Amino acid sequence: MAGAKKLYIKTYGCQMNVYDSERMAEAMGGAGYVETDTPDDADMILLNTCHIREKAAEKVYSELGRMKPLKAAKPDLKIGVAGCVAQAEGDEILRRQPMVDLVVGPQSYHRLPTMEARVRAGATALDTEFPAEDKFDHLAARPKAQRGPTAFLTVQEGCDKFCAFCVVPYTRGAEVSRPAGKVLAEARDLVARGVREITLLGQNVNAYHGEAPQATNGPDGDWSLARLIRALAEIDGLDRIRYTTSHPNDMTNDLIAAHGDCDKLMPYLHLPVQSGSDRVLKAMNRKHDAESYLRLIERIRAARPDILISGDFIVGFPGETEADFADTMALVEAVRYGQCYSFKYSARPGTPAAERALVDPQVAGDRLARLQALLTRQQREIQDAMVGRTVSVLFERPGRLAGQMAGKSDHLHAVHVAAPGLATGDLRTVRITESAPNSLAGELIAA
Repeated sequence: MAGAKKLYIKTYGCQMNVYDSERMAEAMGGAGYVETDTPDDADMILLNTCHIREKAAEKVYSELGRMKPLKAAKPDLKIGVAGCVAQAEGDEILRRQPMVDLVVGPQSYHRLPTMEARVRAGATALDTEFPAEDKFDHLAARPKAQRGPTAFLTVQEGCDKFCAFCVVPYTRGAEVSRPAGKVLAEARDLVARGVREITLLGQNVNAYHGEAPQATNGPDGDWSLARLIRALAEIDGLDRIRYTTSHPNDMTNDLIAAHGDCDKLMPYLHLPVQSGSDRVLKAMNRKHDAESYLRLIERIRAARPDILISGDFIVGFPGETEADFADTMALVEAVRYGQCYSFKYSARPGTPAAERALVDPQVAGDRLARLQALLTRQQREIQDAMVGRTVSVLFERPGRLAGQMAGKSDHLHAVHVAAPGLATGDLRTVRITESAPNSLAGELIAA
């Protein structure tokens, strides 16, 4: 597009930020911007930030520091900070980095075109409110260009759980679920443009309770996530459904049942527990214990025996003892995780746990190394056990070798196949022939 302004977005963190970045780009498309892959030729740079990981804010300030030469060389370049660090830091970003032109929180990015216009007029724009209006209602319809075979779709935002270590309730706000009819409409649009797999996103996605479509409104009231999944499964051309991230306390009977009887719901579940110690779980304000989590896993596996369980763990939470850590290792041994994310605790300002005494960093580091060694062993054993099995693979991109295509299995394993006739978006049955540290190799089974 000749004469179009160029927008560069750098995305940090979770899948929800990936989705948000897509919608930011679409919103700015209405203001005459097209995306570019490099900041060097951009007219506007947006950093879509995450506040979950350690020293998240400092990493953003460092990134902004690296952009000073760009700003100096190109004074008309506009720089914005979006997302959860923007929400948490607000005025502090503008104070520490005066070259920043706009700061926008994750609930206000639908206002980006208006903010950009103010910036172009010479003002600085800051919006970290939790607006009353639904941002999705104010975003333009998604462009009709062809999409890749997979897509994220946000259905729920915010969290009411207030875990002691987590900033999400403060940066994303209270739990809000999008109306089911609007989710279904967006899903149909994605499928019409080539998407075959949709991952439903939410900070606490299985707490979804969206308004029922007008035609089905009745005594049942809001739809649960399970009911939404069953409705999505009726869309022709949508072959796979996933969701993330979940809380054990919202793993309802109907959602467990959906894993057993909804063929399009993939056999993969990310269900964080954070610790295996009841004492630590109580200090974390998780509102469940280790035994209830283990019984929940048993029920889920009874419904879908081949399901792959993924999780999250925090090691070295304030007050954690070696006995607490041993309880975590015992829980991991009992569950057998196919994938997992584990981190050493780091304080988030403003959260209850931030005021508590830290575990010695060397002790916490040693515990994390031991936990990750166990998780890696489990992941490798489960992946090695796939050799000889047949799986469904949705191919997403060319592999590293000539004639090779790569995609994801129904269990979310990376799989590559040497098959020159394959195309992006093909969904094929594959026999797994080899297990490498982070991927599987296979061969096509004739249709």
